[in-house]
Amino acid sequence: MTTPEWMPRSEHRASSAAPASLRPGALWRNWGRSESAHPEFTARPESVDEVIAAVNFARDTGVTVKAWGAGHSFTSIAATDGLHLDVSALAGVIAVDGPLVTLGAGTNLYELPALLEPLGLALANMGDIDRQTIAGAISTGTHGTGARFGGIATQVRGVTLVTAAGELLRVNATENPHLLSAAALSLGALGILVDVTIECVPTFLLHAVERPEPAAAVLDEWLQRSAETDHFEFYVWPHTTTALTKSNTRLPGDAPRHPLTTFSRWFDDEFMANGVYRAICAAGTAAPVIIPPVNRLAVKLSGNREFTDTSTNVFVTDRTVRFREMEYALPIEAVADAVRAIQKLIADRGWRVSFPIEVRSAAADSLLLSTASGRATGYVAVHRYWREDPAEYFREVEAIMMAHDGRPHWGKLHNRPAESLAAAYSGFNEFLSIRDRLDPGRVFANDYLRRVLGQ
Repeated sequence: MTTPEWMPRSEHRASSAAPASLRPGALWRNWGRSESAHPEFTARPESVDEVIAAVNFARDTGVTVKAWGAGHSFTSIAATDGLHLDVSALAGVIAVDGPLVTLGAGTNLYELPALLEPLGLALANMGDIDRQTIAGAISTGTHGTGARFGGIATQVRGVTLVTAAGELLRVNATENPHLLSAAALSLGALGILVDVTIECVPTFLLHAVERPEPAAAVLDEWLQRSAETDHFEFYVWPHTTTALTKSNTRLPGDAPRHPLTTFSRWFDDEFMANGVYRAICAAGTAAPVIIPPVNRLAVKLSGNREFTDTSTNVFVTDRTVRFREMEYALPIEAVADAVRAIQKLIADRGWRVSFPIEVRSAAADSLLLSTASGRATGYVAVHRYWREDPAEYFREVEAIMMAHDGRPHWGKLHNRPAESLAAAYSGFNEFLSIRDRLDPGRVFANDYLRRVLGQ
């Protein structure tokens, strides 16, 4: 593999002089408008040397430093009152070695088709949102669906990060391999990622079938359908008896394509799912009584189509309606009962909920802080429109999730402290010991990490 021009050829520690791009801080807000911060400093490093300089400056100045990507986490995992690093300049393909592709940490997922398709490669699995940076996606445990496929972090075969000592640490199959299970999904607690090596797969197509079905039957068939279908997910709409199912089957890259027409994609995914739905959510905030009939109408007007296209075009959906989200990872066999409990909760409380309950799956993996660590996993997500207060709904749903041995998604809203999370992860203490070695002074700490990892 080649060494990028912006990466030093030998590990070293730079001086603690202020990085060239250092500026006074400004208000930062995440996409969901659930978190904000006003850091003392900001910087946009254009090289790894500048990242090292920024970390040294923060440490020697006595402030914390955090990198931010696209701001698509709903938690404050990227927030700091110290130095905020914008790593967007560290982007693009750095090196290719067969299926191994090394990307700058600031590369956005939506840039990957243009970068990978010329190489005949693609990510093995993706979620339905592609605004995140590759570093942010793996650091928070971003995932898609598919009982035989892990989240994006499970596709990581190496990373390079700048530690609190201002040193480059390479973690891969030959250098510090014992750290990969921590560094591939690190919550930003071990250092600033500057590159990520992903094991890609040959480009492939997906045959997509999207149908409205009776929700009770889909829940009854959950385990069978998630096992038999390459990528299966469904959405249960509150105040209806309907689930919208999505079944995606993998096909070779040279199979015939039958994509949606330009008009169909615009009408379904832009006009209806974003434009009309945004207006409905806003109206529902002012008049919650309209939400149940609107939900019943929505399931009649959407989710009934079949097409075949490149994997990215099927996995990803453009979502511009702002919302806030809580998502929990459960043992896969517990998912149906948990969803039924949420349905009953909504009905018993008389709540008016416009967003559906989303259900997906993932294979077990061995990453220390992966929500699928050690067990086949199902994901249950709930949402509220960003102008609504989600606190009561999310609190009650979280109680259901915890009763089913759930683990919260690191980038989505939850209330769990370190003491509770430690019991949920067999690798929790091992991760903390690695953190103690790499960041003993907590240069990369913030309020969120103090809550979920402890002081």
